[in-house]
Amino acid sequence: MPSQRRRPFRLFAAIAVVALALLAAWWLFGRGGEAAGQYRTAPVERGDVRVVISATGTLRATTTVDVGSQVSGQVLEVLVDYNDQVSRGQAIARLDPAPLETRLEQAEADLASARASVNEARAGVTNAEADYNRKRDLVQRQLIARSEADLALAARDQARARVVSAEASVRQRQAAVGNARLDVDYTVIRSPVDGVVLLRDIEPGQTVAASFQTPVLFQIAEDLAQMQIDLSVDEADVGQIREGLPVSFTVDAYPDRQFDGEVRQVRLAATATSNVITYPVVVQVQNADLSLLPGMTASAEIVVDRREGVLRVPNAALRYTPPDAPPARAGGEGRQRGAPGAAAGGAGRPGAGRGGARRTLWVLEGKAPTAVAVEVGVSDGTLTEVTGVQEGQQVVIGQERPTE
Repeated sequence: MPSQRRRPFRLFAAIAVVALALLAAWWLFGRGGEAAGQYRTAPVERGDVRVVISATGTLRATTTVDVGSQVSGQVLEVLVDYNDQVSRGQAIARLDPAPLETRLEQAEADLASARASVNEARAGVTNAEADYNRKRDLVQRQLIARSEADLALAARDQARARVVSAEASVRQRQAAVGNARLDVDYTVIRSPVDGVVLLRDIEPGQTVAASFQTPVLFQIAEDLAQMQIDLSVDEADVGQIREGLPVSFTVDAYPDRQFDGEVRQVRLAATATSNVITYPVVVQVQNADLSLLPGMTASAEIVVDRREGVLRVPNAALRYTPPDAPPARAGGEGRQRGAPGAAAGGAGRPGAGRGGARRTLWVLEGKAPTAVAVEVGVSDGTLTEVTGVQEGQQVVIGQERPTE
């Protein structure tokens, strides 16, 4: 009876031991191996790769003219306002001309006095020549001393010199009159170009003081249909930019709209800000509908290179190397032309990886990855152009960590 009671207990214990052994074997070999073999993959796709350089800048009119005053005075009236269309030569403001008109009258009076002096000097010449002619005849008759004739000759020459001086004074007074008349004309401030008023920093009753520096009273944009962006491009990227490259940009006012432009100029005037060197790049923009306004901040992308319909893989695939892969030989192909470890820097930067550099991709065939040598082209920082693989192949971009 006791032995019969122990049999079920022994049978239950044996079943429990076998179950625990199977569970341990699955944990150590089945589950661990499955976790270690989980690869993250991405397909080789065909598409476009764009190499772009990002920069920000400010929109402004291609030609902007600052209009000031050449004379001082009190503003009588302002004839234009913000956003008004103006034409070349149009009066946009007037200063009080009274003080300058008084100066003009004084200059004209000085000119009249100078002309009278010329007439007086010419009359003196006529008298001096007549006196000299009389005394010359008397000297020939030996009725007077020659010294008196010499004095008459000197008086004649002096009278002629006074005429020349008086005529020069007339020209000087004429120049003063012309200058005073110009000052009176300058009391009417006129637009130098056809355009639109962007800034009006003047009010009636204000006193304008034009001294060594002309005050800016108006700012006129010549043509808002032609605008430009002044971009600041880092020195590491400016070497890839050249005139004529296409540019796409957005502004905060139209977040869902993309605008196009073209690089017009790469200027040589570098700017240093916190030890960072940037170069100004001017982008020409067509603004036919006048939706873009001066002063807007543009987020631009300069398209340096573009590949259409090429095979491409994620950059993570070029950086991946299996943990059990043999190390690359020193001086071998992997390190000479860029091993998978070196691909992280080469393919991660826009424009890098040109010239058919060699890299290694790991393609998942079955459950094990296989190394495939490829040539890489341009990269946009996320995707890289490759040749040497087929479209649709699964490349390994990472591996899941085994779960503890």
